[in-house]
Amino acid sequence: MKRRRLLIATFNKGKLRELRQLLAKFPFVISDLEGWSSIQPIPELGETFIENAALKASGYARQTRLLTLADDSGLQVDALNGAPGVLSARYAHEGASDTERTTKLLTELSHVKGSARTARFVSVIAIADEDGKVINLSKGTCEGGITDAPRGTNGFGYDPVFVPDGFDQTFAELEAEVKNRISHRAQALSGACEFLRNLTAT
Repeated sequence: MKRRRLLIATFNKGKLRELRQLLAKFPFVISDLEGWSSIQPIPELGETFIENAALKASGYARQTRLLTLADDSGLQVDALNGAPGVLSARYAHEGASDTERTTKLLTELSHVKGSARTARFVSVIAIADEDGKVINLSKGTCEGGITDAPRGTNGFGYDPVFVPDGFDQTFAELEAEVKNRISHRAQALSGACEFLRNLTAT
């Protein structure tokens, strides 16, 4: 039986690696955006994670004519009224490095102490069919808090400053297997996987 192709719509290497690990059990031929030289980036103009995930899934599916999975995720910090939120990737400035983003976040939180540094990671995964119609949306959250300084070398993004509830280690200190079980992206993907399972059932 010919395996169906699934496009993971991201240029983020860390996110791609994580999603590939989480999708490894499915009978898809997985590709990513690097293989498409003429692909036009989809602007993330939505005001919510749901809007942005849907925009990306639909936009890249139309361009590639492939079943497409897109994720939009970010960090919401309560003491910053939910920032950086949908602007997580562009929080410091367009094209900022992970280090620049986490440094800005810690600077903004320098006056906030201990138990008041609550936060959560949010992920929404959208799946669009080959015609660009969004056919599934799923959401996951992971509650936790922000450290005073980065810790750990695993992961990417804000992982070195986020400690999930029930753990003493940051996402960047945890083994990938543990993070992939408890993360916001894993939870969102759980719903997406249920949909993909039904989609690929013979």
